[in-house]
Amino acid sequence: MTLPDSGTTDGRTETDPALDRVAQTCEKRQEGNNRLSNETILETEDLTKEFSGFVAVNGVGLRVARGTIHALIGPNGAGKTTCFNLLTKFLSPSRGRIVFKGRDITALPPAEVARLGLVRSFQISAVFPHLTVLENVRIALQRQRGGSFDFWRSTRVLDQFNDRAMALIADVGLASFAHIPAVELPYGRKRALELATTLALEPEMMLLDEPTAGMGHEDIDRIAALIKTAAADRTVLMVEHNLSVVANLSHTITVLTRGRVLAEGDYATVSANPEVREAYMGTGHE
Repeated sequence: MTLPDSGTTDGRTETDPALDRVAQTCEKRQEGNNRLSNETILETEDLTKEFSGFVAVNGVGLRVARGTIHALIGPNGAGKTTCFNLLTKFLSPSRGRIVFKGRDITALPPAEVARLGLVRSFQISAVFPHLTVLENVRIALQRQRGGSFDFWRSTRVLDQFNDRAMALIADVGLASFAHIPAVELPYGRKRALELATTLALEPEMMLLDEPTAGMGHEDIDRIAALIKTAAADRTVLMVEHNLSVVANLSHTITVLTRGRVLAEGDYATVSANPEVREAYMGTGHE
C-alpha cells in the first residue's frame, strides 16, 4: 500500500470546495515557506524514551521553524504520541534535550512549559461537559490571565471575559452554540470548542494530537480550515493520520518509524521516498 493521493481523504475523488481551496493554496504556501524566518522555535537533540527496555523514541532530532505548520506522521507504533508526550512533559526523556525558544525545557514541569507558550490541544484544553460553550472558553481565559478556577466569583467579575470568549467562539464557528452545554455538541463541534479553549491560552506554539481523528468528511474540512486560520500568527506541530490534511496544510513533514526519524521534507519529497512507502505497506497509518 502506498501513501494516498494528497487530493483525497478517503480514496474518493475530491470535489469538496473547502478542500479544493486549501489544495489550491498549497503550492503558494510552500513558496511562502521559503521566505519564512529560519528561526527554530522548537528543537530536540537525541530525544529518547525507553520503557523497561523497549525504545519507543530513539535519538529523535526535530527542528520546527517558527511560523510554520509541521506534521509528524508514521505508521502504527512509530512513536509519534510518545514524542508528543515528551515535548509537553507528560513524560520525561530517558536521555536527550528539548529546547523551546532557545531555552532548555527538558526538566520543566508541564504547567511551566504551557506558561512559556507551548500548549497541547485536546489534552490541556479538556472541556467541562456540563458547562456551556461560553462558560468553557471563559474559564480558559480566566486561567490564562493568571486566575484560578474561582467559580464563587460574582457574575460581574466573570463577565469581563465575555467579549473575548464570544470572539473566540465565533472564530471557530460556534457562535450559534454559545449557550449549549458542551456535552450536547456533535463530536466535530466539540473538537472546535477544544481548539477555542486552547487559543484562549494564547499559545505561541500549538501541538495538535490527531485533531481530525474520528471525524466525518465535513468536520475534517472544518477543522483543517480552523488549523490553517490558527496558524496564521503562530507555529503548529501536529500528529495527523489523515494524509490529505497533512499534504494540504503542512510546510514540513517528519516521518517516524520504530521511534526514529525516517525522512523529512515537504509532502512531495516524503511521499516519493521509497523507504516511507515501505514503512506504510501492510500497516496502514495512525
